[in-house]
Amino acid sequence: MNAATADFAGSIVRWQRSHGRHALPWQASRDPYRVWLSEIMLQQTQVSTVLDYYPRFLARFADVGALAQASADDVMALWSGLGYYSRARNLHQCSQQVMDQHGGEFPRTAAELATLPGIGRSTAAAIASFCFGERVAILDGNVKRVLTRLLAFESDLALAASERELWERAHALLPPVHASEDMPAYTQGLMDLGATVCMPRKPMCLLCPVNEMCGASQQGRQQDFPVKTRKLKRSAQSLWLLHARRRDGSVWLERRPQQGIWAGLYCLPVFESRDQLAAALPQRARAGLRDDPAFLHVLTHKDLYLHPVGAQLATTALGKERGAWYDAAQWPGLGLPAPIRKLLSAAAAPV
Repeated sequence: MNAATADFAGSIVRWQRSHGRHALPWQASRDPYRVWLSEIMLQQTQVSTVLDYYPRFLARFADVGALAQASADDVMALWSGLGYYSRARNLHQCSQQVMDQHGGEFPRTAAELATLPGIGRSTAAAIASFCFGERVAILDGNVKRVLTRLLAFESDLALAASERELWERAHALLPPVHASEDMPAYTQGLMDLGATVCMPRKPMCLLCPVNEMCGASQQGRQQDFPVKTRKLKRSAQSLWLLHARRRDGSVWLERRPQQGIWAGLYCLPVFESRDQLAAALPQRARAGLRDDPAFLHVLTHKDLYLHPVGAQLATTALGKERGAWYDAAQWPGLGLPAPIRKLLSAAAAPV
């Protein structure tokens, strides 16, 4: 730490207490369960979206014990539409480990928290800081941007050595040991600064409490940080969805494999071509296929072009070993990918 950044932590703490966010529902609690839940939900998900899911999740699973006792299907159903479904699977597994291996109490240190499913180094640090006041650095996406701009950090974060160096620099910027009670405000302040001021595009530097300390701002190079040369390329894929229904209105759903897109969720049967879809049906059912309007579903690094194909089938037209028929009272309670839930809801809506 140099003289220019000597009061960085104090500036962040003071700014957070006067100008940071204080109305988010998880901020009012130091309960590790509630903080952990919010941190997992907020991974690569906008706050506005989490604000809808968080209270519903707590209403159904009020504590870690209730979550641990729930079925995987119940958890996935409530998570449906939030995306990144491995988070929900890890959430469920983590709750069970907390109950089985830690007596229902979350570990109190970041190092121990990071051993649990789905809790990475930065998430563990956030929980330990917020709930137990541990003096430990976080480094999520927003905080990386804040700190690399502050330090004019030129190293390429695509390299593991550079990432380790930034962790060390982040630790050096923490509040001093005698001010460890400031850790919750400091940690929240970094998150708030990245979310509301030090944004990826058009950062509001004049409102920043550490603008005069910021190397990128002083050099007019805010858009140059963070440096990361290896970026994931977007791809596109077309998929055909068999929307099979019986005369009673029930739909055929299959559980997806545990690997790949929509892993472990219930879904309409998915095919890589229309010909492949048709070939999976009995000959007599192929003539009545109906091509419904295709639509785009955007994932983080992939555009999915989805082509629903409607079919009216008899009860025995599809193999029981692959899936089952679900009526209108059953399928809404399943863990479904967001585009499938939307498609089924639209088809079930009265005209």
